[in-house]
Amino acid sequence: MTRTIVESQTRTVVIGFDEPFCVIGERINPTGRKKLAAELEAGDFSTVEADALAQVACGATVLDVNAGVVYNSNPNPNETEPPLMTRMIELVQSLVDVPLCIDSSVPAALEAGLRVCKGRPLLNSVTGEEERLEFVLPLVKKYNVPVVAISNDDTGISEDPDVRFAVARKIVERAADHGIPAHDIVVDPLVMPVGAMATAGRQVFTLVRRLREELGVNTTCGASNISFGLPNRHGINNAFLPMAIAAGMTSAIMNPVALPVTQKAIAEKRAEVEAAGVVLPPDMDDETFVRLFGMGSTRPRPGREMEAIRAANFLMNNDPSGAEWIRFNRPAQAEGEGRQRRAGGRRRA
Repeated sequence: MTRTIVESQTRTVVIGFDEPFCVIGERINPTGRKKLAAELEAGDFSTVEADALAQVACGATVLDVNAGVVYNSNPNPNETEPPLMTRMIELVQSLVDVPLCIDSSVPAALEAGLRVCKGRPLLNSVTGEEERLEFVLPLVKKYNVPVVAISNDDTGISEDPDVRFAVARKIVERAADHGIPAHDIVVDPLVMPVGAMATAGRQVFTLVRRLREELGVNTTCGASNISFGLPNRHGINNAFLPMAIAAGMTSAIMNPVALPVTQKAIAEKRAEVEAAGVVLPPDMDDETFVRLFGMGSTRPRPGREMEAIRAANFLMNNDPSGAEWIRFNRPAQAEGEGRQRRAGGRRRA
């Protein structure tokens, strides 16, 4: 069976058909995050530190590190991104022991990350574009690392799944020309938003099966793409991920963390409760309040997608005896039992 080995200095993660689903944490990425982008330009890495720790605590087995911020002071990423990538890689691997995924569209930033990353990181990414193939595949060979292969080429992203499969095949064949084995290629077949393309789900499930059976490669995706632009995105993601796992997908780049309830949301809910005439203890803290009213938590915790993945691992027999499923649910169970006892449940003698 195909096994893609990704390593930190102290930990090995295996991406494979008979392995637990690999969660690649996506949060260390300034794209679309103006606050993080501004912090990075100012040399403030506090959010990077918090995101690294939270994602690992919530179940990420690999962390994606993306330094793609365009500085206001210097808009040339070819100059600014390589040193930023170096600093971010060094920082993150000093905080957590999981393997890293080096993510950039800037070739020099990819090599900068490879030079300082310990172990055997995943490189993100190569496409079927000729220029990208010519630069990235020699890097993959030189540093002996696995690579994410995205199924688009010089013609762009095709809506035809057969075209996307053909691009993946081209990348695998070109990699072989460089002496790179198929087990070091993790193909992203490109998940389309189901809100814009009704067949997007069926397309990706069919593609994943073909990639596994015909090319023998592992697969990944940007999991949240499937629900883009739709309400209750978690509900769609929670259905999509187990279905993709059943089809043979072996990893996903995603957010494992349920983001904390904001102070604004807490204030609005407190005002609503008070307007309804509910009298709360004056010393009730925010965490107790949000849990009491089913709002979540003020602290990062595993997202609903992580629950779906753990259940899928169990159902696919990639969690022997359900040990991880039991461990994942034990804290919530213990907390519930504690509330019952405080509410007057009978205690054993």
